[in-house]
Amino acid sequence: MAALDVFTLSIKALVNHLLELLEKQGTGVKPEEIRWVLTVPAIWTDSAKQFMRKGAVQAGIPENKLYIALEPEAASIFCQYLPTEKLNGADFKMAKPGTKYMVVDLGGGTADLTVHENVSNENLKELCSATGNNCGGTSVDERFLQMFVDIFGRPVMNLLKEEGPSSYLDLFRDFETVKRIIEPDRNTKVTISIPYPSINKCCLKLLNKDIDSAVDASMYAEKVTLKGGKLRIAPELVKNIFKPTIESIVSLMKDIFERAQSSDVSQILPVGGFSECSLQDAIKRAFSDKRIINPDEAGLAVLKGACLFGHKPDYITSRVMRFTYGTGISLPFDANIHDKEHLVREEDGEEFCDGLFDVIVRKNDTVDIGTAIEHNFTVDCNDEEPWELSLYASTNEKPMYVDEKGCTLLGSMKISFSKAGDPEREFRVAFLFGNTELGVTATDILKNSTDRRLRKQRRYA
Repeated sequence: MAALDVFTLSIKALVNHLLELLEKQGTGVKPEEIRWVLTVPAIWTDSAKQFMRKGAVQAGIPENKLYIALEPEAASIFCQYLPTEKLNGADFKMAKPGTKYMVVDLGGGTADLTVHENVSNENLKELCSATGNNCGGTSVDERFLQMFVDIFGRPVMNLLKEEGPSSYLDLFRDFETVKRIIEPDRNTKVTISIPYPSINKCCLKLLNKDIDSAVDASMYAEKVTLKGGKLRIAPELVKNIFKPTIESIVSLMKDIFERAQSSDVSQILPVGGFSECSLQDAIKRAFSDKRIINPDEAGLAVLKGACLFGHKPDYITSRVMRFTYGTGISLPFDANIHDKEHLVREEDGEEFCDGLFDVIVRKNDTVDIGTAIEHNFTVDCNDEEPWELSLYASTNEKPMYVDEKGCTLLGSMKISFSKAGDPEREFRVAFLFGNTELGVTATDILKNSTDRRLRKQRRYA
């Protein structure tokens, strides 16, 4: 199925569940009174956020009632409201102005890291741009699955998923429970419930031997045993399942602490479902000079913080840009500066450099929420043809061209002009930064118009 359809149906199921619950409880809440908040990892691109917005709108959520919240920010906001006794390891008020801390949001698919500072009037500002990767809890699940593939073979696991999907899911649900209680210094075997009859059936069908024989013949024969329909795994094998993910997260944290903006940060706030496992102990060992704050219900911090964000979307007063944003422009060609491959020669012989990256805001710039940066453009236009403005994002602070490495096209907006005889038109574009989503507003300025009529279009890139 198309990914958008899957996400749309998933969001729609959540929407319907809530509306049915509100109706059943007789709350009297009307659908049009609800403000919906959809949380996404902070490391997601603008295109990924747009994808989620599109899915939510297709699921029936009114676009003007939908807010996108960044998960580590939501968790950080939630912890501002927790009393000290609910912040295990903290002997200070997180709501105290000047307090700085690193938020380590460890969810299922991603690890999101950012640094916040509490400013006055119940507000936070971002000190470092969000960093992370796909080393969330599911990366551990993938290595857990790989262990079963090594034991029984890929065809057996695929058959289990196809013919016994509920058994397949039960396997990972049981592992999820065990994952949260495994201690790093454990030296005894870990016991996990497995769908013994289902796996045994698949082994007999494809391997012509039962599950016990398959385990005894595997590369893990000395480290994995079956007893009473349960799998007992040697502690060193379990540690190896977690090790790459833990090392990746610790490495990311070290990179952030080496930045100038984070040099004096002494508190770490782990949140998200994956933070409730043995990962906290690894963080304590790696950063013994830092204070680890463990909020109660760390797995629900993002959810509850998202509700608070919905009531006060301007809680985060400023954010640090993760990319350099800009548009593509053409300028007179200068052989001392420009590459010949971008040279364009007009019919009249005039030479231009095409595809130059015109920077709007740079990577690592701190931008206040709702910041509008305006650029004026003059273009040769045909009233019949809309003018297309493309927006680019680059991982480089000083990109030169829109087609260089690290630069991607975010999207385009087509701007239609009202009828006018002047072939050269001027328009003003306001790029809105600092919010959780990027906004673009284009205004067509009609020359010689007595009322200076404006034609506006809004798009999310």
